[in-house]
Amino acid sequence: MSPSVAPPLLPPLRRLLAQTDLNLRLLTQEADLPAGALDQPVDWVHSSDLPDPTPFLSASQMLLTTGRQFTTDATMDAFYTGYVDRLADLGIACLGFGTEVIRDGTPDGLVAACLARGIPLVEVPYGTPFIAVARTAGDLVADLRFARDTWTLGAQRAISLAALRPDGLSATLSELSRQLGHWVALFDQSGALNRVFPRDAFTAASAPRGSLDRARHEAERMLRRGQRASLTVDDGDETLNLQTLGRRDQLRGVLALGGRTPLDQAGQEVVTSVIALAGLSLEQNTALGRARGHLRSGLLQALLGGQVELARTISTELWGAFPDEPARIAVTDPPPERLDAVTEFLELRVEEHAGHVFFARVGGTVVVCLDSTAGPLLGDLVGFGLHVGVSDPAEYRSLPRALSQARQALERAHEGEPGIVAFDLISRQGVLAFLARTDASEVGRAALQPLSSHDAAHGTALLNTLRVWLEQNGQFGPAADVLGVHRHTVRARIDQAEQLLSRDLSTFHARADVWAALLSTTSA
Repeated sequence: MSPSVAPPLLPPLRRLLAQTDLNLRLLTQEADLPAGALDQPVDWVHSSDLPDPTPFLSASQMLLTTGRQFTTDATMDAFYTGYVDRLADLGIACLGFGTEVIRDGTPDGLVAACLARGIPLVEVPYGTPFIAVARTAGDLVADLRFARDTWTLGAQRAISLAALRPDGLSATLSELSRQLGHWVALFDQSGALNRVFPRDAFTAASAPRGSLDRARHEAERMLRRGQRASLTVDDGDETLNLQTLGRRDQLRGVLALGGRTPLDQAGQEVVTSVIALAGLSLEQNTALGRARGHLRSGLLQALLGGQVELARTISTELWGAFPDEPARIAVTDPPPERLDAVTEFLELRVEEHAGHVFFARVGGTVVVCLDSTAGPLLGDLVGFGLHVGVSDPAEYRSLPRALSQARQALERAHEGEPGIVAFDLISRQGVLAFLARTDASEVGRAALQPLSSHDAAHGTALLNTLRVWLEQNGQFGPAADVLGVHRHTVRARIDQAEQLLSRDLSTFHARADVWAALLSTTSA
């Protein structure tokens, strides 16, 4: 990629010194100055013979003087040092000394003081009026500003033309990267990297991969806040600029740029135009995504109705093949304000994993069909702060059953922090494990109330003894060992429990019913 380098906003000192008609002579040689001293921008030329002109100066200016403030006193070296120190602390770009007005030549003490503080010192001959130096500097500033405006218009035109290409968003970002000489990255609404330009920006070993990771971290923070914002970050050798895309509470992503030079006003204007184009493109993609979403929902209903071949044919033409059978079904229920963001995120992932993922919205839930290779996608959904339920692998003909499994797993997932619960975990726990999560708990309490009431009134332990006895498969000896009592005590308590419950606990059905009642009240 050949960047369209923007001209600088201000002329460097080197360019002013190169104007042959001024006959300026550098007294402090470049090799003896700090690196880049002659490349400092000069935004104004000021003249003064005051002992301390700094109240009337600002950084990046060139100061011209005839030396009227300098005397021949023996303490002049100290005066030169203090004078130059004040200029250096202010950030003066250059000092020019006009000769043959007050004195011949430039004082050696002034040259030494400038070398000590790294300030370029030039000699201005008698034949070069100070006003000529100031006028030349002003002309250079005006020329660069005109060139800068011309570049800005050209860059905006090139970017606008790029937006008309088939993949307008990618073409726009690529052209922005070329015009600025910066890398440009787009992060989607989840904070994941969507695309980066130039495409090989981070493939070389020397590429600033850490800057991209920093940009991703900052983008995630901006998106979590849910408000429009811009951010500039100094990341070592690079300056990062980030800007959210989309409306408040409906952010579509973050545009990030990185380069070794900060963006000036002209560069910011170009970026602003791209933000408007990118925001419009993402909004259009969102509207198209909603239309696709309705079609996806219709295909899911066709699958649930057994019309597998019809749904498969339409999906293949629009998005690619369905995930291979047997596939798993995942269900999640984002809060209403995050539903659009989740579906847009999945739309992007379908493009990346064509043939491995299919999804559709069903009311307030999102149903995802995926094969074994797309499992990490579920972890990304958890990153949204969501609960996810996943079915066992199933054929499409059995999709209704798989969907029911996923919904049951989702119910279990909501009992804890955001995460993934698979149906096979529930099935391993058995059917009775569901009793503690249904209205059976009230029935269980009622069935066991004779025992709990007796224990409360008489200080007995019939309910706990019954639980331990059933856990020990109805054996009195092992139950007595667990309880720390004699086995005859356990037998007497069980006989009393039978009388209070009016149940014969020697039968399987009675034991199973009491065990279910105990289980249903465990978590209640």
